Amino acid sequence: MPVEHKPSRGFFRPAAAEHAVLITEAAPSLEDQHRARVRRYTFIMAFRIPCLILAAVAYSAFENPLLSILIIAASVPLPWIAVLIANDRPPRTKQEPSRWDGHSSQAAIESGQRKTLE
Repeated sequence: MPVEHKPSRGFFRPAAAEHAVLITEAAPSLEDQHRARVRRYTFIMAFRIPCLILAAVAYSAFENPLLSILIIAASVPLPWIAVLIANDRPPRTKQEPSRWDGHSSQAAIESGQRKTLE
């Protein structure tokens, strides 16, 4: 009777074998960063329409225009906040090169006698 061999399961559990394991310290790709920023922008902007609806409901329920104006005023800076947060890049690492070369002692324009046109 032949012996049936089972495939080796290795170190990882079967459920974990389906997913890749991150073994590098490389930054996420630009596409992944862009996708995350779009998600953040969409999430923040998704609160704008409900704020306007809530302002209308608050006005009809309490008949208080001040409350509705406050809710609308809270929704006004949301696009600005969403853009600022969405455009934020990941923090710089210490391994990332600095573009400043440290030559601040050099003058941008040398002083001295110049010929002038008259």
